[in-house]
Amino acid sequence: MSKSKFIPILIVSLTLGLGWAIRGSFGHEWGASWAGAMGALALVVVAGKKHWLKNIPVLAALGAIGWAVGGMSSYGVVIGYCRSTDFMNVLYGYVMLAVIGGIYGYIGGGFLGLGLETDKNKKPDWANLIAQMVAGGMLVWGFIIYQLEWFMTPPRSELWAAAFGGCAALGWYMWRENFKKSFRIAAFTGLGAGFGFSFGNFIQVIGASSGISYNWWNVMEFTLGFLGGLAMAYAIFTTKWEEEIEFSPKSNLFALIFLFVIIPYINFDQQFDREYFTKFSEIQKSLNAIDFASLQINFGWITLIAFSVFSIFIWHRLSGKNSESDKRLAANLFFANSLFYTVFLIFRNGLFYTGFELGNSNTLYVPILLIIFAIYYFSKEKEVQFTNYLEDQGFWSNWKYITVLFVIALVVITFISISLHEGLPGSHLRFK
Repeated sequence: MSKSKFIPILIVSLTLGLGWAIRGSFGHEWGASWAGAMGALALVVVAGKKHWLKNIPVLAALGAIGWAVGGMSSYGVVIGYCRSTDFMNVLYGYVMLAVIGGIYGYIGGGFLGLGLETDKNKKPDWANLIAQMVAGGMLVWGFIIYQLEWFMTPPRSELWAAAFGGCAALGWYMWRENFKKSFRIAAFTGLGAGFGFSFGNFIQVIGASSGISYNWWNVMEFTLGFLGGLAMAYAIFTTKWEEEIEFSPKSNLFALIFLFVIIPYINFDQQFDREYFTKFSEIQKSLNAIDFASLQINFGWITLIAFSVFSIFIWHRLSGKNSESDKRLAANLFFANSLFYTVFLIFRNGLFYTGFELGNSNTLYVPILLIIFAIYYFSKEKEVQFTNYLEDQGFWSNWKYITVLFVIALVVITFISISLHEGLPGSHLRFK
């Protein structure tokens, strides 16, 4: 990896890792969509391409939607398989986590890639693609779950199969319609996120075995986002881009509203729950439960309104002026969106009341965000130099070796996992 790509890739990796860690407190598709948006915003900003910067809302929205799809997959029981001492069950758990993580990354990277590969002469037929993904998801889900009865995580939801079918339809579409750059990005990102999920859970097993009290689950989530972001950024930054993408002003404005109003509001609606805050009020003594719940919900409303208004204001003020204003706009949207999610997390988890605790992973989010800001603002090589293109340098012929190394890595971490303990709390057996 050239030096000119290291800092930009690090920024994307840290950003998606941070977003995915925060997502642990919000969950499912809509929490994942915000994390995906953060990663896509970071990537476009550090890429520095003027046509990308000009269309950053649409590109970020595609990243958000793509990373969100895998959020329908249930994986709590799968993680439990990795906490047992039976080799086949532990290996099965790690392989299935790689599949689930791969789904996140494949669609997330694929959707963003399709946005980047769009130009006047070559555009994805999004309506057709979505219809094919829905049909593929339903067919694969019905065939695997209801015909073959191949259950990944009984008795939990098996919607991973629907997401997997959507992945297959997306891959077929990209290959058939000659979106080869997007196909490569999807493959790389799926590989990175898949390994990130498995390796992150391996770190969780090590942490739980050590007896050190920490939110190791959160470390697992950060690792998924970090390695998924690393793979996505690497694939995009080693691809030759000649397309001059152009989305309409209305599309960008709607995408901006989607990023700063719709996604935040749905996360707010689902997670800023009065009953949750009433039970959570015991973390402080100054307010009764009802007043505490009202205060936290009001803080959420203020945050939602403030960042939504800011995004629309800054868009109206800087959009379409010139290339320099587009760069400033993109950076402002990236940092505002990341800060927005972090502040939401602080209010949702009551961090103003609990204070800084080394054993609480939530308290690391602000320092990580500050590190990302510092790297971007003080680094002299924060934008990518698009050289050393790799997409035509024997990429596909190397995939058989990549696959073998991937399988070997999962086998090795399985052996290490079962040697660390005699069974951890929350362990499950898929096969008895």
